[in-house]
Amino acid sequence: MNSPALAAIIIGGILVILAFKFITRWIETKREWRAERARLQATQAQAAAAAPTIQPANGAYDVSPPLASRVVEMGAVSRFLDDVLREKPARFTPENLREFTRNYAERVGSGGFGVVYRGVFPNGAQVAVKILNSTLDRRAEEQFMAEVGTAGRTYHINLVRLYGFCFDGTTKALVYEYLEKGSLDRVLFEDVDADALGFDTLYGVVVGTARGVRYLHEECQHRIIHYDIKPANVLLTADYTPKVADFGLARLCNRDNTHLTMTGARGTPGYAAPELWLPLPVTHKCDVYSFGMLLFEILGRRRNLQLQHPAVSQEWYPKWVWQRFEQGRFDDVMAASGIRAKDRDKAERMCKVALWCVQYQPEARPSMSSVVRMLEGEEEIARPVNPFTYMASLHMTSSSTSSSGSVAASGDSSKEFGNVTKDNP
Repeated sequence: MNSPALAAIIIGGILVILAFKFITRWIETKREWRAERARLQATQAQAAAAAPTIQPANGAYDVSPPLASRVVEMGAVSRFLDDVLREKPARFTPENLREFTRNYAERVGSGGFGVVYRGVFPNGAQVAVKILNSTLDRRAEEQFMAEVGTAGRTYHINLVRLYGFCFDGTTKALVYEYLEKGSLDRVLFEDVDADALGFDTLYGVVVGTARGVRYLHEECQHRIIHYDIKPANVLLTADYTPKVADFGLARLCNRDNTHLTMTGARGTPGYAAPELWLPLPVTHKCDVYSFGMLLFEILGRRRNLQLQHPAVSQEWYPKWVWQRFEQGRFDDVMAASGIRAKDRDKAERMCKVALWCVQYQPEARPSMSSVVRMLEGEEEIARPVNPFTYMASLHMTSSSTSSSGSVAASGDSSKEFGNVTKDNP
């Protein structure tokens, strides 16, 4: 037998063997698929028999137990809640909220909006249930819709997760994931152990918060402007992972819309950008300004405005920091904040980023993606320019029009501007 014929026989044999293996594997796969399908159908049939009625997102999620037994089947609810974590916010009933909170047994906070209670889902996940005041005015209703419409569209490790809501004639509430350490402002300004918190941990809070705001601005399908970035709206997990919260003032916008029309002032005095208080165009850069003010408070471990500060020049901290930075006296900033020499590089980086973020002109402020890169050392930071030059003209204008005279302390002239008045705790 010649060589070509022998080669053809060998190749033909190999092809037959491969074909046989392929057909055998295909038959086995099909058999396995049919068995898995039968198993899933049986599981779904069992779940349907025991699970509570669940309506789609445009209706009401009714997870109330059947009237006959009033017993919730744990597995079905767990599967439902797992779906909630992956999909859109659920619509809960007042009965669900009472079950989650054990009839509102543990109150963890309150404010003008209402009261927050600690709760637990049937699968063991801890939640925070924010019960809103029974009578909502138009503004409160807008904030409720903003929370559901924006937080409900986002999923990021540095954003608080909205699990669901309740909205009926008797109860209006929002259900979030529960954050063990509470808010950043409490850790910075109220916690007796705040001084023991390492600078590296605080720097991690800074970077994580920046990533969360970057996601809102640049990584969502629609850009989300938060409008109220401040320490009170940054919550912390047990390991101090930061999560941006409170989307009551947030607004969705198309990326093509570079400027927005405002119907009223937004934000918190002391953190809000100048364009939110003056007749100026508004862009997503207002969040960058607020983030810069948050950076100053983390850097100093104090509120930016302290009228009773022992050193009058330090009453408004951001301007005091700029003056020391400009004079090459950053050691004064480190000493006042208790920052160690080994953390100098990160502290200077934080300071420079903060000074760029609070520039008066929005176009001079960096994007949040640039902020993250600068904080992580991936982008060089140019030397900042004075962000407070506008205050001199504002002070002169205010002084000439005031009949009773205005306060002219060097570190506090910006009080007339309105966005550096003492912030709401």
